Amino acid sequence: MDPVRWGIMSVSGHYALRIHQPLSRLPEARIAAIASRGRERAAEAAARLGIARAYGSYEELASDPELEAIYIPLPNNLHAEWAIACLEAGKHVLCEKPLALDAAQARRMAAAARDSGRLLMEAFMYRFHPQWARAREIVASGELGRLRSIQAWFSYNNADPENIRNRVETGGGALYDIGCYAVSSARFLASASPGCPPEPSRCLYIADRDPAFGTDVRGTGILDFGPAGPRASFHVSTKAFPVQRVEAVGERGSLAVILPFNAYSDVPLALEVATGLGTRRVECGPADQYALMFAAFSRAVRAQGPAPTPIEDGIANMAALDSLLASEKSGKWEQS
Repeated sequence: MDPVRWGIMSVSGHYALRIHQPLSRLPEARIAAIASRGRERAAEAAARLGIARAYGSYEELASDPELEAIYIPLPNNLHAEWAIACLEAGKHVLCEKPLALDAAQARRMAAAARDSGRLLMEAFMYRFHPQWARAREIVASGELGRLRSIQAWFSYNNADPENIRNRVETGGGALYDIGCYAVSSARFLASASPGCPPEPSRCLYIADRDPAFGTDVRGTGILDFGPAGPRASFHVSTKAFPVQRVEAVGERGSLAVILPFNAYSDVPLALEVATGLGTRRVECGPADQYALMFAAFSRAVRAQGPAPTPIEDGIANMAALDSLLASEKSGKWEQS
């Protein structure tokens, strides 16, 4: 296939550190342009990364007629605005998580994708790693029995007041930044469990907010999938030692994803599966989850759809986040 011509809407450190190298090696993709809000910064990034064109505004990138797809790693509060602008300009869009700031924004983004005939996908890269494909297969096989509990831990320690993750106005905070992973992974596993409803029916969230930042720096949430499904709990923090782990327990066995989200690309990752026969270690990879995601999305662009992860999944994840935030305010369970 001809490589899809990509534009990068930001000179973010996340893109340069984790995505540029694997993306630049993909036969399915070609990085054609990068944009910042200042031409000098964009030009510096383009020269450093070996990208042909640099733009000093996001508008210029969105209107470049040679580009077919745009990757958006902007701050959370800018996702909806620029995804819609790119879609209306005729571009396919891969947008970083969380997809938006609420489900209403996400629905408007989905409507823009439908109206434009272009693909829109939330960039939950972890789902493309073979460890998660295998984890979902194990759950779906019934080996663990019906899932009864899912637990996730995800934390890091960031005290920088200028960092976008610590600013309310940019959509910062633990739930938006890392809680979205806990919610997404719980829904990903629960929806594979035999007989489980696809979405939680109610949600509960308790959070501590930083007195200076105003963001939730520690949060505990519960997603209730009803009597036929599991209860999924998670603990997230932006002011704790970095930890990440996901575990699922069924009626006949358990599964642990040891490094679920920030996966190393050059070594195999492991699942631990325990049943009545004992405990085994299932190694998956090595694999670069970002490369797999961009390759899958690029192939979908050439095939004219569908997106590897449907946009309805992104809307459902935002709906759960909405319920969790509403629960924090109300102090009680909220319907999802």
